[in-house]
Amino acid sequence: MNIFILTGAGVSAESGLGVFRGPGAALWKRHDPMQLATPEAFARDPALVHEFYNARRRNLLAASPNAAHVALARLEAGLAQRGGALTLVTQNIDDLHERAGSASVIHMHGELLKARCASCGAARDCREDLSTNSHCDCAGALRPHVVWFGETPLYMDEIYAALELADLFVAVGTSGAVYPAAGFVREARAKGLRCCELNLEPSENADEFDDRRYGPASEIVPSWVEEILRS
Repeated sequence: MNIFILTGAGVSAESGLGVFRGPGAALWKRHDPMQLATPEAFARDPALVHEFYNARRRNLLAASPNAAHVALARLEAGLAQRGGALTLVTQNIDDLHERAGSASVIHMHGELLKARCASCGAARDCREDLSTNSHCDCAGALRPHVVWFGETPLYMDEIYAALELADLFVAVGTSGAVYPAAGFVREARAKGLRCCELNLEPSENADEFDDRRYGPASEIVPSWVEEILRS
């Protein structure tokens, strides 16, 4: 069996990382994304943008994977032992999937622990704070290696190729509000795939899914993984 899993902020929420949308203190309820997460915002006030992402980077470095991340890594290994494969695509910019043991993760929205040159585009590992004095070897300004509003997500050709080979589509902890990721379930349904949603509460496109399970990711994801591995 080949399983395609899309994860969103909900899979990392119990690790102490804020979600962007949804109930409670979602990040975009407390901060204006147009002031913090666009190329125009960075050009206008790079210090403010760096301040926001520096705080998030420090928060990430202090966080740890939760049971949902661990379960998905176990699923990847279990499918490989059976001759199958897991494609794990994440909208998250954290590295908690990797720290939990997932061997291959596609970060369609970039990675917080990397910086990218705004001039030459080269990306490098980055675990320290960035500032307006942070520059690439080419002298270009460094920015967070994240996909901002108005920018094209990464690895889209690889993602759609993986959907073509999948037998099952699963969305974990996603809002169903951010495209193109929110459209993957419709692509999967058009190919005749069964679709499963694992979420704290119904997403905006919950009616597109055949199987829907709701609750904390640290509880429902391990339970679902055990079902899959037993079958």
